[in-house]
Amino acid sequence: MTPVTRTTPSDTTLTSAGVADRLAAAVRPFIGGDLPVRLQAWDGSVAGPAGAPLVVLRSPDALRRLLWHPGELGAAQAYVTGELDVPEQDGWDLGSALTHAFEVGAERGLSGVRLSPRALVDAVRTAAGLGALGRPPAPPASQAQVKGRLHSLARDRSSISHHYDLSNEFYSLVLEPQMAYSCGYHASPDVSLEEAQRAKLDLVCTKLGLEQGDRMLDVGCGWGSLSLHAAEHFGARVTGVTISAEQKAFIDARIAERGLQDRVEIRLQDYREVPERDHFDAVGSLEMGEHVGARNYPTYVEVLRRSVRPGGRVLVQQMSRQGAGGGKHPGGGPFIESFIAPDMTMRPVGETVGLIEAGGLEVRDVHAMREHYVHTVAGWMANFEANLPRLRELVGEEVVRVWRLYLVGGALAFRDGRMGVDQVLAVRPGGPHTLPAVRAW
Repeated sequence: MTPVTRTTPSDTTLTSAGVADRLAAAVRPFIGGDLPVRLQAWDGSVAGPAGAPLVVLRSPDALRRLLWHPGELGAAQAYVTGELDVPEQDGWDLGSALTHAFEVGAERGLSGVRLSPRALVDAVRTAAGLGALGRPPAPPASQAQVKGRLHSLARDRSSISHHYDLSNEFYSLVLEPQMAYSCGYHASPDVSLEEAQRAKLDLVCTKLGLEQGDRMLDVGCGWGSLSLHAAEHFGARVTGVTISAEQKAFIDARIAERGLQDRVEIRLQDYREVPERDHFDAVGSLEMGEHVGARNYPTYVEVLRRSVRPGGRVLVQQMSRQGAGGGKHPGGGPFIESFIAPDMTMRPVGETVGLIEAGGLEVRDVHAMREHYVHTVAGWMANFEANLPRLRELVGEEVVRVWRLYLVGGALAFRDGRMGVDQVLAVRPGGPHTLPAVRAW
């Protein structure tokens, strides 16, 4: 790596310069060179290259958050509160600006930059001069505040409620009519979101081998997209479980509208409380395993195994993240863990396959679908932007900013391979299974 020159302007220069220039000088040692963005500070001063993405600091509180929570969490807090903004300008938007920042960081090898004591002292002096020292600002109202023992029943209900109980109307404006909140199956990028979700549900039901009258368990059923699809289009008798009261109310209404009371039952029930053993012909669980936590994942697999009859099929669709299983942020990073999905755990798909096999299921297929999620999130983002006025009425500007950062960041993570999603198909040993030797899903 090319050595980084750490020059420090004189105190006279710093005193006479605007806030943006003073910040640019102070952060130079931290970012390995000149600003890669155009920075506009709250005093109206501007620094950084013309034509670069614009970053606006509206308050010293943005700096204070970054000092108390350096990196992703502080930046996310400042963004969702509006103290920091990345406005669309000159062809740049939030997604392209974040991409630019990732690329510059990789080029400069920032993980290899070592700061001198002088650089740290200068940074603190600049922060003090700008009024950025002092107690940290209160966390944003949209940041999750969960308490209690990790993955206790009460804490899990609180974590799920934080994200999923915004309101059914909110999700109906972001998702598509089937309300499938998981990766779709896109035959091509121009396939509609609704068609891709229908194709995903068909794919899952086909992989599970569902036939008329089969009993299926849907673990973490969300707004019922899989449960309703399996009953309506494959003739299955479905039991779905969720710990979100909003979701159960939504599905129950759809069951009544469609006259499916004799084929679909939705329980407000934690997956650990499912009592059936050797009962179901098939079990599906779409993007729920991420929420059970590392310690409870063997319990989750055991529930899947014991619920299905010997020879029955189990399909788990789950997100993955390279190197996250034992890292500092197993849920995907400070922003996701603080604002979206508290207590979530992701790991490389190979580790998940190993846990499923260790739990007594025989893994037969692993289907990687990472690129499909890029298209799915693009569909959600289009709906989100098209319905902004009503979304703001429902949840307020701060939560809208949380969701924009969540959707944009998620799309980039799947695009760049930092996250993946896979369907893992398994069977329970101990009985004959009907999985075909040659499969053409």
